[in-house]
Amino acid sequence: MTAPRIAEMTTLRLGGPAHSTTTATTTEAVVAALDTCDDAGTAVLVIGGGSNLVVADEGFNGTVIAITSGGIEFGTDDGRPFTTADAGVEWDALVARTVDEGYGGLECLSGIPGSTGATPVQNVGAYGVEIADVLRAVQVYDRGARRLDWVSPGDLDLRYRHSNLKHRDNRIVTAVSLWLRPNGVSAPLAYRELARALGRDEGQSADAAAVRDAVLELRRSKGMVLDAGDPDTYSAGSFFTNPIVSAAESAAVLAQIAVVVGPDTVIPQFPSGDDTKLSAGWLIERAGFTKGYPGADAPVRLSTKHTLALTNRGNGTTADLLTLAREVRDGVSARFGVTLVPEPVFVNCRL
Repeated sequence: MTAPRIAEMTTLRLGGPAHSTTTATTTEAVVAALDTCDDAGTAVLVIGGGSNLVVADEGFNGTVIAITSGGIEFGTDDGRPFTTADAGVEWDALVARTVDEGYGGLECLSGIPGSTGATPVQNVGAYGVEIADVLRAVQVYDRGARRLDWVSPGDLDLRYRHSNLKHRDNRIVTAVSLWLRPNGVSAPLAYRELARALGRDEGQSADAAAVRDAVLELRRSKGMVLDAGDPDTYSAGSFFTNPIVSAAESAAVLAQIAVVVGPDTVIPQFPSGDDTKLSAGWLIERAGFTKGYPGADAPVRLSTKHTLALTNRGNGTTADLLTLAREVRDGVSARFGVTLVPEPVFVNCRL
């Protein structure tokens, strides 16, 4: 076992050393590595694509298990197509493979960095589609029972950027099964910006390959597709979730925001059941944190393309990142009375 810096395994390129690391190329190897660590009483950090991790500069005093399992299968269930992929499969590679094979369903989730195993944990979503919309089943390894089980979406408490697999390590995702759409047709377009880019109306479907291309182009324009030559992509994606305000509080919150931005300003808001979802990026910018904040010399700053991403410019530290994140969170709270909740998983540090 070796002990590289965890920064080499995350998209933020931040994080100190691990005590040791091991790579698991199959589900059986994942299980064996977990059992070995558990038998020895060793702390474990499981990493797939490392796209949603904030790791302390001090690192992690345990074993990092890097999951790189790569199996992909296709099948049908009662005539309905699906794909099943190992947890270590790069997510965007899986999306591309489904489109190349003539299927739709996952195209709106193109370009999201990270591994397939992480997607149900976070209930990843973009451009009007969430994993919950397409999830067939998840294989998890129960470390206590030492058993592999397939669990249904209904058992995972899936909601906005949440599942009951999040912020816990007793059940580790080892494979994910997802429903697909036949004949290369996309899901009905549910995101106005994407529909407009495709020249379609919301609710219409389109060619899945065309939708994938449009999503990738939109994400690139916001620095949300990994690019080694673009520091704007050295991030954990959207750092804060869009805040959801309860029905009881929404009128007062919207009124406070209107006082700050002006009564004639259109406040982006979206229904979330009986509650109201606000745009975190819009609130951040209206609170005075513009693209590129706090400036070109800062080692960690907001993306120059998208205020919702905190980016490492190549010489930052996790401490720098947390300082900026706290400043943004507290600034939005002071100005609008809305508390932003971080989306990444924090390891040996907190906001």
